Amino acid sequence: MSDSHDRTVVTVTSQGEMTIRQEFREKLNIDTPGRVRFLETEEGEVVIQSVKRPSDVRGGLASEGEKEERSATMELRDERDRDKQKTDKEDGLSEQDG
Repeated sequence: MSDSHDRTVVTVTSQGEMTIRQEFREKLNIDTPGRVRFLETEEGEVVIQSVKRPSDVRGGLASEGEKEERSATMELRDERDRDKQKTDKEDGLSEQDG
C-alpha cells in the first residue's frame, strides 16, 4: 500500500465487531446492515469485498418485461426441457416419437 492511500485504524471489539467508516463503506458498496468477505491475496494482503444478499440479486437477470418470480427449480426444468427439445431436433425425433 502506498503512502498516497488513507490509512485508517479500525477498532475490533471483544465480540469481534468492527466499524468501517462511512466513506469506505460507500467506496466499497457495503450496505448497512450488510456483509463483507475478507480475502487474502497471494501477496498476503487482505481485501474486503461486499457480499450481496440473495434477495438483492433476485431477478437481476430477468428481462424488464418479465416480472413473474420463478423458483430455481422451475428455471432448471424449463432449461432441461429446452435442452431435450434441441437434442431431439438434432436427432431427428419429433414430440410424437418420444
